[in-house]
Amino acid sequence: MTPIVILSILIIYFGVLIAISRFVSKKDSSNAAFFSANKNSKWYLVAFGMIGTALSGVTFISVPGEVGAPGGEQFKYFQFVLGNAVGFIITATVLLPLYYRLNLVSIYEYFENRLGFFSYKTAAAIFLISRTIGSAFRLYLVVIVFQRFVFDAFNIPFAVTGLISLALIYAYTYKSGLKAIIITDTLQTFFLVSSVILTIIFICNSLNLNAIEAFETVKNSSYSKIFFWEDFVGSKFHFIKQFLGGMFVTIAMTGLDQDLMQKNLSCANIKDAQKNMFTFTGIFVLINIFFLGVGALLYIYAEANGISVPTDIISGKPRTDLLFPEIAFHHLALVPAIVFLLGLIAATFATTDSALTALTTSFCIDFLAMDKPQNVQKISNVKIRKLVHLVFCFIMFAVIVLFNAINDASVVSMIFKIASYTYGPLLGLFTFGIFFKNRKVHDKLVPFICLAAPFITLFISNNSAAFLNGYVFDNELIIVNGFITVLLLFAISYKEKMTENQQFKN
Repeated sequence: MTPIVILSILIIYFGVLIAISRFVSKKDSSNAAFFSANKNSKWYLVAFGMIGTALSGVTFISVPGEVGAPGGEQFKYFQFVLGNAVGFIITATVLLPLYYRLNLVSIYEYFENRLGFFSYKTAAAIFLISRTIGSAFRLYLVVIVFQRFVFDAFNIPFAVTGLISLALIYAYTYKSGLKAIIITDTLQTFFLVSSVILTIIFICNSLNLNAIEAFETVKNSSYSKIFFWEDFVGSKFHFIKQFLGGMFVTIAMTGLDQDLMQKNLSCANIKDAQKNMFTFTGIFVLINIFFLGVGALLYIYAEANGISVPTDIISGKPRTDLLFPEIAFHHLALVPAIVFLLGLIAATFATTDSALTALTTSFCIDFLAMDKPQNVQKISNVKIRKLVHLVFCFIMFAVIVLFNAINDASVVSMIFKIASYTYGPLLGLFTFGIFFKNRKVHDKLVPFICLAAPFITLFISNNSAAFLNGYVFDNELIIVNGFITVLLLFAISYKEKMTENQQFKN
């Protein structure tokens, strides 16, 4: 598929999204529509659209690529997905009822009365920093794909490619925000799911396999191992580590993250929100099975056709997350290539548009107090909200350019890993707030606690082999991070006799 064809598809795709946004914004472009979709979203649309938000473009290309990674990862990611499923259920049954009972717009408002002013602002700031870095990193990796396969042909610089990507997202989100995203993400999830299923069909046809033969081929291949029980201490792949890591990462990065929770809170009531989460969980597990299946088939196809894993321009090492686009664009027919492109675009921008809307919402609610009674009716707030949305676009653009300027894949990966550490303090703050209701904290010390916990966790991780008889941490490290935060919060806490009314609020 030529760069001109890819560019034409991009233009048509975003033309459709912008048209949908314009239609929605004609009816309502208020702050209530932007922040919470007026709390009348249909739960089934939210459930389906959340798939696109939860599965980024990185997931779209990296999960299949990791199946045949040199470390022998195979289907080990599914262990993590099973933990995700339990985390989603806990979020639906424990956290959502709390958020609805308190009628929150930003979930970090919970801390305003529970722990205090500084705890509230710290939690919101953690989200803003974490989501900005994480979302920029996800978009950066996909912009690399667009740059390599499209914009290099037109001699367009990387920075311009990144700016164009964010400008397109801004164009269809700045007016109606969440209200438009509920609809556009439903469409994008349709493209994402269709892309995965159709890719399997196209590759199977290329390998002359029917559905049963494809299943048996994947099952009997060297890529299909799911459960890893060997070497609990020294292996990152052990089932318990992956499962627990998946569960707590999901609780922190979904249940305690404004981005994913904002869509849930747009439902009319708690029952609809929970139906959304349970339905979403089932679809999420199923679609990840398809992703892993695509990965195995990609490597089987590559072996059958003598295709090598593309190398990284920086390091010269094999880059497994480029195998999917390499095969789709250069080795399959035009229709499969278009299907892949639509899936990649959908996965990438369904994640980024939601993140930008959540960042704008959090800043406007948590730092500008736009939801307070004295501020709700201010006409100027709509203009300020649009300006905040634009500013976050430029901040994310700056982070993407910085990632590219670093020009070192290992450094970029470390930045992303450090960013994920910040969800540990969020996990600790919510855990303390929910389970230690009879204790208050010295509020002004909380920011220092939330700074100290990730560094202590990093120290433990770097020295775990020496301290813990060779133990190697993986995703379960967030549990350590959250636990340290709880311990430190407990150390600066004190008992407070609470009235019945206070207990109800908490």
